Amino acid sequence: MVLRWLPALALCAVAHANGEYEEGGEVVLYANKVGPFANPNEVYAFYSLPYCAPTEIETKRENLGALLKGDRPTKTRYDLKFREDVPWKSLCKVTLGEPQADKFKQAIVDDYYFEMLLDELPIWGYVGELETKSVNFEREFDNTTRYYLFTHLDFSIAFNHKHIIEVNVSADPLQRVDLGTNVRKVEFSYSVKWIETGTKLADRMARYAQYSFLPQSFEIHWLSIINSFVLVLLLTGFLSIILMRVLKNDFTRYARGDEEDDDEEETGWKLVHGDVFRPPPMPMLLSVSVGTGVQTLTMTIITMVFAVLGFLSPANRGGLMTAMLLLFVFMGVPAGYASAFLHKTLKGVQWKKNILLTSCLFTGIIFCIFFVLNFFVWGERSSGAVPFGTMFALLTLWFGISVPLVFLGAYFGYRRKAVEFPVRVNQIPRQIPEQVWYMKPAFSVIVGGVLPFGAVFIELFFILSSIWLHQFYYVFGFLLLVFIILIITCAEITVVMCYFQLCAEDYNWWWRSFLTSGSSAGYMFAYSVFYFFTKLEITKFVSGLLYFGYMSIAALVFFVSTGTIGFYACYWFVWKIFSAIKVD
Repeated sequence: MVLRWLPALALCAVAHANGEYEEGGEVVLYANKVGPFANPNEVYAFYSLPYCAPTEIETKRENLGALLKGDRPTKTRYDLKFREDVPWKSLCKVTLGEPQADKFKQAIVDDYYFEMLLDELPIWGYVGELETKSVNFEREFDNTTRYYLFTHLDFSIAFNHKHIIEVNVSADPLQRVDLGTNVRKVEFSYSVKWIETGTKLADRMARYAQYSFLPQSFEIHWLSIINSFVLVLLLTGFLSIILMRVLKNDFTRYARGDEEDDDEEETGWKLVHGDVFRPPPMPMLLSVSVGTGVQTLTMTIITMVFAVLGFLSPANRGGLMTAMLLLFVFMGVPAGYASAFLHKTLKGVQWKKNILLTSCLFTGIIFCIFFVLNFFVWGERSSGAVPFGTMFALLTLWFGISVPLVFLGAYFGYRRKAVEFPVRVNQIPRQIPEQVWYMKPAFSVIVGGVLPFGAVFIELFFILSSIWLHQFYYVFGFLLLVFIILIITCAEITVVMCYFQLCAEDYNWWWRSFLTSGSSAGYMFAYSVFYFFTKLEITKFVSGLLYFGYMSIAALVFFVSTGTIGFYACYWFVWKIFSAIKVD
């Protein structure tokens, strides 16, 4: 009988070093969590199953990101000494009654895996194995199901000098227990083998990344980037034709003034010069959305740069999420500045309301979704439920740091001198002509999101796999390239759509520029639905709720980020073309 290994990492992992050890020194093994393999975000405390729990539960302190992931490392009873082999040793003997045996049976049926930590190296294995046989009794078949609990773990630990390099764990198929009887005595045991290796401490991350991304996946990454790059070249060429040829002809025609026929003068984007900078409907919401988009964009860019430079690694449990949370909080300054200045540009005067909404609207929506999801997780008694102390820390970061920083940024935004538009805004709005079907807002917004999503959807697959299929995302260089392509694609497609809109004498470009590129978030969420039904095996209601809840948060962040890119691209474009013409 061979234990079914986790396919993602083959029960081998490497991470950042936690310390140096002397021969015979204690090496602490922590038990982190258990849960169904189909959903890595549904996790429970390791000792929620009737394993050999220590007399006193000693939990390791974790960072904010690790706590949000559901990590609760607890010191185990395993006695491990650095470079000292253990041929066989009993961990404990327990008597499993029917209730305890049923817990293990249900865990085996639900395909539970466990996670342990040794020197910050994660170790994965299955709780047990389900075996179903069909036995023929005189032409009648009897389906017999057996529940095997793995009771012996064999640790193989590779070391180099004073550092632990790699950890493997396997279950002895000869030392397993059939949970078929009602009451039984079970002895848990373990063995340890230390192996010297020539792998350097700095190189132990290499194998960790290889298990998550096979060589074929790197080819897919490069193919995706090449395809996206070709898309950007096509868009850039198309945009160059507009800017260098069509606009040049427009400028030449408008410069002639009265020399042109009256009929020709009554067409084109110049006719909307008196309304193109008219404040849009719901200017407050637009300002808040753009400010939040600036906050998420700056957070994302800084996080990616640090990850590419090697300062952030998934092997540092929770480090990446902690960095993103802190950066989001500190980026309240540019968020407040961008929102306040745009609000002032759009002739807004309710500065207190603007600051309050910028600091609380989208953050509040995300927190409410997270709180509702956490409420359901609490109901499942999962270790993934965020404790009260962590929830209080999040609220402290929000109201104690983020909100004041938004106020600080807004202060400088309102103090900045108001911009003067290159053309004057008429007092009476111009009537917009009837638009053909393909120039109406709904159609152009839906079409505008296709290309930005097409530039990132392959990378999105790998990101979803790293979150929901026990893989680790290490290719931040690829991600940064894709993100740059996304920015260029959002900017160019929005400018192209904006030009066609203005040529159709529709001057309501403010919101449409934001929604055109922001609509790619709708395609992202639709793809996550497709991924859920084709790649995942989640059946529980709460697990499915967690998936769609987290993906809705991701889609919201993606919406304000891409929408902000499109808005500023159009703002620059409109400003440039109308400042280049002369208007009486």
